[in-house]
Amino acid sequence: MKQAIIIGAGPAGLTAAYELVKRTGIKPIILEKSDLVGGISKTVNYKGNRIDIGGHRFFSKSTRIMEWWQNILPVEDTSVAHPFKSAAPAVNPKTTDEVMLVRNRISRIYFLKKFFSYPISISLDTVSKLGAVRIISIFLSYSKARMFPRKNEQSLEDFFINRFGFQLYNTFFKDYTEKVWGISCSKISPEWGAQRIKGLSITKAILHAAKNMVGKKEKDLGQKKTETSLIEYFLYPKFGPGQMWERVADIVQANGAELRMNTDVVAVGTEGNKIVSVTVRNTITGEEEVLAGDFFFSSMPMKDLVAGMDANVPAPVSEVASGLVYRDFITVGLLLKKMKIKRVATEPAGPRNTVLDNWIYTQEREVKIGRLQIFNNWSPYMVKDPDTVWLGLEYFCNEGDELWSMPDEKFKKFAIEEMVQMDLIDSEDVLDSVMLRVDKAYPAYFGTYDRFGELRKYLDTFDNLYLVGRNGMHKYNNSDHSMLTAITAVDNIISGRTDKANIWSINMEKEYHETSTADER
Repeated sequence: MKQAIIIGAGPAGLTAAYELVKRTGIKPIILEKSDLVGGISKTVNYKGNRIDIGGHRFFSKSTRIMEWWQNILPVEDTSVAHPFKSAAPAVNPKTTDEVMLVRNRISRIYFLKKFFSYPISISLDTVSKLGAVRIISIFLSYSKARMFPRKNEQSLEDFFINRFGFQLYNTFFKDYTEKVWGISCSKISPEWGAQRIKGLSITKAILHAAKNMVGKKEKDLGQKKTETSLIEYFLYPKFGPGQMWERVADIVQANGAELRMNTDVVAVGTEGNKIVSVTVRNTITGEEEVLAGDFFFSSMPMKDLVAGMDANVPAPVSEVASGLVYRDFITVGLLLKKMKIKRVATEPAGPRNTVLDNWIYTQEREVKIGRLQIFNNWSPYMVKDPDTVWLGLEYFCNEGDELWSMPDEKFKKFAIEEMVQMDLIDSEDVLDSVMLRVDKAYPAYFGTYDRFGELRKYLDTFDNLYLVGRNGMHKYNNSDHSMLTAITAVDNIISGRTDKANIWSINMEKEYHETSTADER
């Protein structure tokens, strides 16, 4: 029997394994460095409270992906109409755990200690909070950008200004984006914007808001006619995104796949234009083993993949690979008696009368926190005690910097102080906290990225190597795009296609395009 070595048990790796066991006679051997499946889409259980690393909506413009998810976990029984068939009838989440919830999408920006709708639209509420002077300045700069756009966009800053004007960019986009990446938007490739927010504009946001005020909302989970960042609802597993990937892991193992946890790939063996083996090390025992295979799927960081190759990698290619940059991520889970901020009278009651946002972007410039997740609002089953509020405080950093290196207890205290400073909580309401670090969470579009084509061209010469997923392709994909790269790779194996262009085209073609600045990380 032929074997496929799959590096990484995240959405891309597990999707590849699922497609292989369902559609081919190839045996997958999945190698996962950590002790949890799901990659950055894993769910961490802390004393019965579950943490979603970054907040993961289950939504895609791809019908194939929407059906794929629902074949694993059926959708709850709701009044929301949808065209996708599940493997089982709609179910009741109160009587079964194997279910996807249909969730309303609510997110806002917290700036000047006020809430602003996201995506930003020039509504009466926005005008009243920003003030007439700032609104006039935003309008004039937006008009200028539309009449005199910056030609030959050279940076993400150019990209933002051309679509939103300087004042709106400076007010609501610049600081948050620079928190995420740690450098000026003027030094980031415009390709990041083209990949993430191509279809969004102020005009579209206003038109969408007006349409919802006067017309019927689109009752279709696919929401094909709506820009992705403007969608009204999405799917979400009852116990968080990790539940999906834990279930997939069980299915593939039941169908003959092998899953090795705590297994790190430390070397890659090559012969000519083929990958022939990987050397793995057990992260607990330190034991090493060589595994041979016929096909190789890699979702490990490209920098590490190239560094581990025994091939005579050309010096320029090694230079590009070693110069790739990643952004790291810290989540502080915070359990509270209640939040200080409360819902307005027109909102239905949330946990302890707090707001109903899934996540909140913290644009406040004097604090380091980038985004705030309210896990109660993703799924009430994420929280052990429904009378408590369970938060995820998100920070972006570089491995080894001041934030990354800060001791856990000191960091948790620092995060709580920032929440108090923003007037979001009272410190005496904190019941418990936990800290999680994720390295290489976001592949960056700077460093040697401007020479990325050299690296891609070289790795594509290995006929049986398939780069999939976010880090495997150094491409800021969401989970549906990562899954599609794996599915397309299996399609290619079945058809005998060795060219990888159709894999690289995912999340570049309009059909797959993600149009959210930060909705899912």
